[in-house]
Amino acid sequence: MRIGQITGEYPPMQGGVGAFTQELSEALVALGHELFVFTDHRAASQPPGGPVHVTADAHSWGWGTLGRIRRWASAQRLDLINIQYQAAAYNMAAFIHILPVRLDGVRVVTTFHDLLVPYLFPKAGPLRYQAVLTLARSSDGVIVTNRGDRERLATEKSLASLRHIPIGSNIAPNPPPDYNRAVWRSALGFQPEDVVVGYFGFLNASKGVDTLLQAVRIARNGGLPVKLLMIGGRTGTSDPANLVYADEIDELIDKLDLLDHIKWTGFVDDRAVSGHLMAADMVALPYRDGVSFRRGSLMAALVHGCAIITTHPDVDTPELIGNKHVRMIAAESPTALALAIEDLAQNPDLCAEMGRNAIQLAADFSWGTIAARTAAFYQDLIDQAR
Repeated sequence: MRIGQITGEYPPMQGGVGAFTQELSEALVALGHELFVFTDHRAASQPPGGPVHVTADAHSWGWGTLGRIRRWASAQRLDLINIQYQAAAYNMAAFIHILPVRLDGVRVVTTFHDLLVPYLFPKAGPLRYQAVLTLARSSDGVIVTNRGDRERLATEKSLASLRHIPIGSNIAPNPPPDYNRAVWRSALGFQPEDVVVGYFGFLNASKGVDTLLQAVRIARNGGLPVKLLMIGGRTGTSDPANLVYADEIDELIDKLDLLDHIKWTGFVDDRAVSGHLMAADMVALPYRDGVSFRRGSLMAALVHGCAIITTHPDVDTPELIGNKHVRMIAAESPTALALAIEDLAQNPDLCAEMGRNAIQLAADFSWGTIAARTAAFYQDLIDQAR
């Protein structure tokens, strides 16, 4: 198949949707398909000649971009186009929601990385979710990445074929050559007795970093030598709301007197991220909206065999029942998080067992499997059209 991917971000831009699109595209190429990506002009610094053909021609996501997308789709003679949808990645653009009906002669799938509504205009209210539904209903097929979004869309009428296909980890366990965990930790300024709690991902209000900071303060007040390792870029490329939240986090750090107990890596390459995840004693991901397999940070922690503390899911997630793979706590509870950190710090054997279980679970989310399921869905839709 000749497959097109439309995405609001793509490496070297910082963002989970872009990283997902790259991983999926390369895995589809490995299965013998040809991949063409249309994306933001800021991805143009990517070296040419790779396995995926990247057209970085969107200088904005306004209506003027529609003609560029139509010309790109026609020139590439695509069998199918997959829109990778997350409102922030398209700068909250409205036209993306009617794009499928403007792409004639080609099947269109939309992958919803979440169902967060776009900003249309002040007081738009219910129209925002209707914009999301318009995109879903006008697509020939819809992919969701987690059970919660599947359950929500399954109740909607006039919806095309709906498929649940999870994401994988954008970060493989592949640290730099000659990686030595003790040396790595020392280079970061940690002492052997420090309990290093890792956090991976951008600063976003949904991810509970404020809860994590308060928990670290509680644990340190109790005598535990906790240090926080903040892995990766702070705010990403696409979501301006992250900048506001990052300022709030800086103020909270000052208020809690934690500045000397936090190490920020900044945006680093995948190998460095892998090394940092391996250096942590545990990883804390206290999502406000509950743990979900749509979170790339969770998938990265799982594949690295981290002992993970996270929050109870909003929907039934049988893979995580029984705290076998992760330690689950109530959302927005610094005290519960502090107690979980203390418990795992005192039980290294339990951390090791959780890590082994995490790796076992992560095997179900390999990119090869994800790409095969996605390609099968594409082919079904193409066959239906014939």
